[in-house]
Amino acid sequence: MTDPFVNMYSDTVTRPSAGMRQAIAEAECGDDMSGSDPTVNRLEAMVAELLDKEAAVFACSGTQSNQMGVRAHCRSGDELLIADTGHIANFEAGGPAILSGVTCRLLPSHNGMLDVDDLEGKLRAENQHLCQSRLLCVENTTNAGGGRPWPLEQLDRVGQWAHANGLKTHMDGARLFNACVAGGYSAAEATRHCDTVSICFSKGLGCPMGSILVGSEEDIYWGRRARKLFGGALRQSGIVAAAAVYALENNIERMADDHANARAFAEGLVGVDGILVNPEDVESNLVFFEIDPELGDATQLAERAMENGLKIGASGSHRLRACTHLDVSREQVLEAVEIIGRSVAEGVGHLSGSATGPYARG
Repeated sequence: MTDPFVNMYSDTVTRPSAGMRQAIAEAECGDDMSGSDPTVNRLEAMVAELLDKEAAVFACSGTQSNQMGVRAHCRSGDELLIADTGHIANFEAGGPAILSGVTCRLLPSHNGMLDVDDLEGKLRAENQHLCQSRLLCVENTTNAGGGRPWPLEQLDRVGQWAHANGLKTHMDGARLFNACVAGGYSAAEATRHCDTVSICFSKGLGCPMGSILVGSEEDIYWGRRARKLFGGALRQSGIVAAAAVYALENNIERMADDHANARAFAEGLVGVDGILVNPEDVESNLVFFEIDPELGDATQLAERAMENGLKIGASGSHRLRACTHLDVSREQVLEAVEIIGRSVAEGVGHLSGSATGPYARG
């Protein structure tokens, strides 16, 4: 079954390819909770080696693996530091507070990235009246920050600063491999100063579900206990892990095509009156653009585009997000540009309500 429209709402909408479905069908399974699912064990070892870490634990979703990381590092009453656009703080249903009793300190950032100057002076003093600054979280690529890959030297600088100041570090690497392809570095290089890393398989890698938390033996011990506590106990999960193994072997390098398609989409939008976009800002598979307020708002344009055969998401009052992925071809990207132009020309200001939700979160 295929979508009756061009679906650029998120890279989470991808469907398993024929090769991935075959891998799922042939997966060898066991009981993961007792450590006897051979495909899950293979995946965990594979990702740990890829990131040059000691261990890994398979999880149901990126939110779950992020929250496992938070709990592995923090105690109730601690605080984590994170960019103001960070997914962990903004789009995980209050998870740090609800699941671990941890508060989030949001720091002003540039394109979702922090630097040492942004962090200096932000740590809490050692005082019984104050919570303890315990963890620094970074996101690569940045989602709401514009889909930007971190420069490797900035990642190194921030991670080294965190450790020098007694903080643990966690990377929300939901789109880590997009960052690696765009930034020209390896996953191990990108995460060498991160104590734990969460990676999603259900986005650009094209899997139906799944995520993973990677780190030291000790951190993954506590992460695995958190997975159980959070309701993430898995049994014959090799059928899902097999999709992730297939994706890691086949779907990383091809992300360059998604990035090229995203840039082509942005370049096409430059020619649409009333749409504001800078193609130079597009560095991965996420494209953020704005509609002139005189023409309408983002929700109205998303709804009109949906009526014309394109699904995208509003990410602000006049800001929209489009996402390229392995199920969107170059021809469909060019069609999407035409649909945006036609939708604007038809007029969007009279519409109300939303067919796509208030924010493209994933």
